[in-house]
Parts: sequence; C-alpha cells; structure tokens
Amino acid sequence: MVPNTTLTEQIKKLVELQKFDKEIFVLKKELEEKPVILKKIQDEFEGTKQKLHELEEKLKKVLVKRRDFELDLKAKEEQITKTNSQLSLIKTNKEYSAKLSEIENIKADKSIIEEKILLSFDEADAVNVEVDKEKQNVAEIEKLYLSEKKKIEDRIKEIQLRLSELTKSRDEIAPSIDKEHLVLYERIMKHKEGLGIVPVKGTFCSGCFMNVTQQMFNLLKMSEQLVRCETCSRILYVEDEN
Repeated sequence: MVPNTTLTEQIKKLVELQKFDKEIFVLKKELEEKPVILKKIQDEFEGTKQKLHELEEKLKKVLVKRRDFELDLKAKEEQITKTNSQLSLIKTNKEYSAKLSEIENIKADKSIIEEKILLSFDEADAVNVEVDKEKQNVAEIEKLYLSEKKKIEDRIKEIQLRLSELTKSRDEIAPSIDKEHLVLYERIMKHKEGLGIVPVKGTFCSGCFMNVTQQMFNLLKMSEQLVRCETCSRILYVEDEN
C-alpha cells in the first residue's frame, strides 16, 4: 500500500484512473479502425478509376481498329488504281473482262471496309459518351473520397492529440496507486474492454450485470481488501451516496 493512504482512497484513485483508461481504450480502438476505413474507401475509389481505365482502353481499341480499316481501304484504293492502269495493256476481250471483274471485286471489298469504318465511328461515339459519363462519375467520387479522407486524417490527428493528453493525465495519477493494485487493475482492464474497476449498481456488477452476493457486499463495506466480481473478475466498488 502507498504510505498514508487507505484502501478507500486507493479505490478512488483507481476509479479516477479508469475514467482516463476507458477513453484511451475507446480512442485506441477507433484509431485502429480508421486505416481500415480509409483503405476501404480508397479501394472503392480505385475501383471506379479502373472502370474508367477499361472504357478508355476500349476506346483505344476501337480507334486502332478504325486505323487498320483505313489502311485496308487505302490499300484497296491503290489496288483499284493499279488494276485500272493495267486495262490499257490488255490485248484480249476475255482478259479485259476478267480484269474488270477483278476491279469490281476489289470495289466490293472496298465498300465493306467503308461500312466498317462508318460503324467504327458510331461505336467510338458511343464509347466516348460512356467515357465522358464515367469521367464525371469519377470526378464526383474523387471529391467525396478526398473529403472523407481529410475527415479521417483530421480525426486521427484529434485522437492522437487527445491520447497524448490522456496519457499525461494518467501518468500523473498512476504513481499514487499501490503497485500491486495497479498491476491487477491493468491486467483486468486489458482483457475486459478497458474496464478494470466498475461500480455495483443495485445488486448487480455494472461490468457484467451479474448478481453480487451479500457476502461480497459485506466485504465491500469493510474496505479491507479489493473485491472482485465472481463472474467477470473486475474490481468492484460502491459509489458514494452523496
């Protein structure tokens, strides 16, 4: 026992310490959860960006396909020009007819390619609409994400500051508590959701809400030793009636 202090005074010190420790426990738990929440909203935002990336890649593929069609079209046009230039060199009607037929086939292929090019413009326009819409969506979600991110980061700073204050206050009280009592209290607190000492409410332990026996009440009134709940093992005390 700390010199010149009664058990009643020691219990009061523990109760005072508990006020700080309970808040410290709650804040530390919140501090542990914040990075998880931040990671979740960041993943959601990255997922939205991924959808935009996929649409932009889809647009690129459409444009690449169109360029390929345009190259094919140019090749067909050059083929037609070349084949037309060969007509004047043909000697027989049969060869001339065959060459004309060849030119018509090339023109038919050219028409198919031209149709594909037109369709690619429609496809690109449709994808562009999706891209623009998704860009707006990403911009809105990014704004919300950055706002929420700032709130979380600001809250983390608040918690860290408050924890520093609470720890300082706790460290001022702890030395005035008997070492054995303090060790017992801290051991219980670590395993009981930050509550190492709790008041008796009526006939119940306010930590686990189980009944407190008359024998335990008698021990509490005697104030000769620390009394622990038989169910949850927390230190018990009776609040002042004043």
